[in-house]
Amino acid sequence: MLIRKYIKFVVSAIIFLGSTVISAEEATVLTHPNDRTTLLNPNSASKKELDALPHIGKSEVTAIISGRVFATISALNVLLSASLSDEQLEQLYGELFVPINLNSAPEEDILLIPGVGKRMAHEFQEYRPYKSMQQFRREIGKYVDAEEIARLEMYVTLD
Repeated sequence: MLIRKYIKFVVSAIIFLGSTVISAEEATVLTHPNDRTTLLNPNSASKKELDALPHIGKSEVTAIISGRVFATISALNVLLSASLSDEQLEQLYGELFVPINLNSAPEEDILLIPGVGKRMAHEFQEYRPYKSMQQFRREIGKYVDAEEIARLEMYVTLD
């Protein structure tokens, strides 16, 4: 059992370390290093992709498409918070998100990452400026495990 966990950890670490970060403009879908989770970018997601998301109805899809381009996740949040609860938004942001710049995002944007509270938002900001994603992994890795770092990486960019 312990050997199986170790092998899983080593494989996850190899995948994690070999992952690359892409900018929001480079792709519609940001992919988690283990390819089990993806985030759609609302600025480029198709109507069909948006229709498939939880808590998104026809009016939200129309609002997202007509409201493009969202410079920040906060801008999208203002639009969607008129019709969705905080719980619905958090669940939605597990699938749809405007990537945030690690070096310039305000706390308000960082706090919209599902599962990130004020303490972790402070840690994101404390280590600025980030010169590489490896630095982000190293610094935030002081507080969370490799799986959580990989999840958080889906939400951030250095662009």
